[in-house]
Amino acid sequence: MSIEKKFQRAYQSLESCIERRSRENKYTAMGYTSNLDLLCDFRVERLNELLAEHMSGRKLSEMKIAKNIRTMEELLETVVYYCMHGIGGEADVEDAELVRTSFPFKNGMGGTAVQAALALAEIGGEALVHLTDDSEEVCELLKSPYIHVALEDGRLGHTDEVVSRNPQEIHFIVQFKKGDVIRLEGQTAEIPCSNRVILTKNTVNEYVPFWDPYFRWIEQNAERVSSNVLSSFNSILDTEVLKERLEYVKRHVRVYRQNNPEGIVYFEDAHYHDADVRRLCVETLSPWVDILSMNEEELQYTLKEMYDYEVDINDIYSCVEGVEFLLQRFGIRKGIIVHTKDYAMFVGDPGNIDIESGLMYGTLMATAKAANGDYGSREQIQEVLKFDMSDKGMWNLRRLEGSPYEKRVVLVPTKYIDKPKYTIGLGDSFTGGVQMCF
Repeated sequence: MSIEKKFQRAYQSLESCIERRSRENKYTAMGYTSNLDLLCDFRVERLNELLAEHMSGRKLSEMKIAKNIRTMEELLETVVYYCMHGIGGEADVEDAELVRTSFPFKNGMGGTAVQAALALAEIGGEALVHLTDDSEEVCELLKSPYIHVALEDGRLGHTDEVVSRNPQEIHFIVQFKKGDVIRLEGQTAEIPCSNRVILTKNTVNEYVPFWDPYFRWIEQNAERVSSNVLSSFNSILDTEVLKERLEYVKRHVRVYRQNNPEGIVYFEDAHYHDADVRRLCVETLSPWVDILSMNEEELQYTLKEMYDYEVDINDIYSCVEGVEFLLQRFGIRKGIIVHTKDYAMFVGDPGNIDIESGLMYGTLMATAKAANGDYGSREQIQEVLKFDMSDKGMWNLRRLEGSPYEKRVVLVPTKYIDKPKYTIGLGDSFTGGVQMCF
């Protein structure tokens, strides 16, 4: 069957899957953080104005990422660096008001799990979410009949029933576009790739307070929870706090598995603020999960920086070999997913899971968000079927066919967009879509 026909079949099965899950009262559990995103209406002309005003005499090529943004100069250097290299990432902000007054912003939802839940809600998928920032703004953004929270009395409710307990956390999202040109006193630099930088003023997510009713409901109703998503430890800087959270999660996973042996434990990787925190988190949790998911930058960082393992992320064979190395080192139960703008790939043994359809669900939902700037409706997802396949994705698929790696690898090319309207939350939409195959 051609890849195009497989995508058509996957779209049709997604709709029936959502309807069946609704009838059976099945949920995806989404943990663990939430925050208020302030989404920048980024215009390169505004960046160039600020550069002219504040960075006279400076060289674009020498600008670097600030460890903690305190000044206008540090803000501009950080944004320029990410734009010039076309890469995504995060940086800490000490003076939030400096960022707020430099660019125009609007409210949006932040956090891997809650964004995945919003993507699912748009097509009628039911999710249970764990909140950290439970501010009025966050709860309003998450208000949906398909998004559930565990209430203190043990019932499930919706976010309009939440009583705020924690401080608000704000992340500034600066999304830049391929082809825009940065200018400073005769110097020019064209942005090579659309991407985003997240400027974070950490509060509640520095310690990720756990809400016991969320975990208790999952454990007591495990048969209704088809997958249990773990994510968002990346802002914790205190290793003692992290160890405590990780031990709690390990105990929780043990009970969840006892009560639902078929349930999937899914760990979504992230950009971490501290390398030691990343190592502790990944090495502690990975042996407890069925599937670890990451993008190609996270794959490269894990292999090269953590284990001094050389990988060429532009060579699919090298990527597969790197993933196999991690599978052996971590003892992950089923496999690792790598998602990129050109392909989504699973390496391992999925057992009776239709992981190919899951990768297609995720790809369709992520591309719909990229194309429309918001979480894709069923009609918008159907429109994505008309898009061309990524040439690089198709090339990688052909290379794997008949290769020694074929039996252990499932690769799905993406439906490609050269200049997406939006790049934030694409991985989160992908994460939400994949959960529908479990």
